[in-house]
Amino acid sequence: MRVTLLGTGDTTGTPTVGCDCDTCEAARERGVERTRFSVHVENEHVDESLLIDFSPDFRTQFLREDVPLPDAAIVTHIHFDHLDGMGNVFRVFDSLDVYAADETDPKTGKSVAETISDDYHYLEAIDVEPTTPLETIHVSGFNVTLVPVEHPPLVCYGLAIEDPATGAKLSITGDTSYNVPEESRAVLADPDLLLADAIVPAHLCEYHPIGGRHEGDDGVPRTFGTKHMTREGALALADELGADRTRLVHVAHYYPADEAFEEPLAVDGETYEL
Repeated sequence: MRVTLLGTGDTTGTPTVGCDCDTCEAARERGVERTRFSVHVENEHVDESLLIDFSPDFRTQFLREDVPLPDAAIVTHIHFDHLDGMGNVFRVFDSLDVYAADETDPKTGKSVAETISDDYHYLEAIDVEPTTPLETIHVSGFNVTLVPVEHPPLVCYGLAIEDPATGAKLSITGDTSYNVPEESRAVLADPDLLLADAIVPAHLCEYHPIGGRHEGDDGVPRTFGTKHMTREGALALADELGADRTRLVHVAHYYPADEAFEEPLAVDGETYEL
């Protein structure tokens, strides 16, 4: 299993357009980026690959990393930074199976799968495959399981990807607070590589209108507001899941410049062989 981090940033990416903060300037000086979230996973046994989320930076990411176009894709939720790159399918793919959860979202009245079908009905190459969370499916030679996480006000999912030929396992938290359900944690547990949402360091919770939540025994918030984990929350979850290796993703440019490129914060283009 070869994992390529196509996009490791949050909704605005780093550097952020029009921003001259110290972190964005440092990213420019270093020649690194955190574009909008997306992950590419290759299965060398069947010569197929899987895409997790359609970043709006799809074209740039695929040209930059020179990875093969995916044979299938999974969408975790319908926020634009994870979905709006789907339009890149036009005139690029002859056909593409897109897997998405079939649970109805109380906020939208539709499932993620239904939203994709409705919003991208004009893309004839797309075949949407409604998928039941917590039930394993077989895609591109991998065993894949979507798991519910907490990212209000919309439903959102993390996922575990396992290679039955080698036992290698990749877990992705998806966009989530620290309050990941126990049944989801059980599926995500014991990965060789964990990609964990860590939008900001915990000390920035003081700047959020509602502060932080899910404090640890040390009083440090593990959730920033309601929708994303702090760096400390992501690392606590990684420890609880028994992750062999952890990379922090969905990272915002709000990290202070002297913290923004420290381990284990990921940047675009990192690759891992599991």
